[in-house]
Amino acid sequence: MKQTPFIAVEGAIGAGKTTLATMLAQEMNISIIKEIVEENPFLGKFYENIDEWSFQLEMFFLCNRYKQLEDTGLQYIANHKPVISDYHIYKNLIFSERTLKGVQRDKYRQIYHLLTDDLPKPDIILYIRADLETLLYRIKKRERTFEQSMDTAYLEQLILDYEEAMASIAINEPSTQIITIDGNLIDFVENKEHFAQIASDLKELIHERIQHT
Repeated sequence: MKQTPFIAVEGAIGAGKTTLATMLAQEMNISIIKEIVEENPFLGKFYENIDEWSFQLEMFFLCNRYKQLEDTGLQYIANHKPVISDYHIYKNLIFSERTLKGVQRDKYRQIYHLLTDDLPKPDIILYIRADLETLLYRIKKRERTFEQSMDTAYLEQLILDYEEAMASIAINEPSTQIITIDGNLIDFVENKEHFAQIASDLKELIHERIQHT
């Protein structure tokens, strides 16, 4: 078990992953890895025509996240430096299993495992669970143009997919500890006490893990 933890924040679109990861990185004075989103040249086209642009979109995300996490292993974990990320690499499967079909999905799975099986995995995942109404509110509030026309059925299915994904990670990555945050009740942006509690719980968990190393 590593004494300098790798922490990931996860949740469906609009859950507040990047916001929480950024706040925790500042609070704990640790480095942060942020996924590339708006820089993806296929994102707008994807939301207009999922079937046409899903493979290009997913491959762009996979290659960028692979490179980021490869660098994370070299720059932080190997040098015993704690780091927090606003995603878990598993999210590539969450999305691709929903957007890709047939031969493309099979090819993507093969490439995914080839690239990611030996990448560093988080010691702790903060999973922000939120319902459709909460996610839609936050998506509207952050005003990303390409997200405003998102199919609500797609987002609703994504919520279920994330629940299944966290259950799968819990089984297949037993050394990873998953902490669930109720995004419907906990507002870590507007409520300082809510954020302080999350930060305190995380620090205590890290301390406990170090003590048992």
